[in-house]
Formats: sequence, structure tokens, C-alpha cells
Amino acid sequence: MDKELLAMLICPLCKGKLKYNREAGELACHYDGLAYPIRDGIPVMLPEEARPMDVDEKLHDSPGRTGES
Repeated sequence: MDKELLAMLICPLCKGKLKYNREAGELACHYDGLAYPIRDGIPVMLPEEARPMDVDEKLHDSPGRTGES
């Protein structure tokens, strides 16, 4: 995934930053709890194509997480 393209992409719903998950091939919005797929190297930024993230996924890498247990 091109780093310049990643830097320009935002969540289409909240306009927030997205986190790239290389292993899953997704761009995640932790605020909305949606993971947008990347197909053939092209991010699919349609909310209806996004996968709802489960609670553990949202909490694991959330921007406000401080690491406490």
C-alpha cells in the first residue's frame, strides 16, 4: 500500500484517521468501529462494504489506549 495514499485517506463517515492493518488487508476506523477492505491494492471506502469490528479489535488499537490492564 502506497504510504502517500494512506496519508491522504480518511474515514468517509467521521473524517478521522485510519489505521492500516497489513495482515488483514484493511483500513480501520476505531471511532466508528469499521474496517474498510483493500482489494487488489485499492481501498474500498464505502461504508456498506466495511466490516464491523468487534469490541476487542476496537479496544486493542484505539487511539486513546494507554496500555493499562
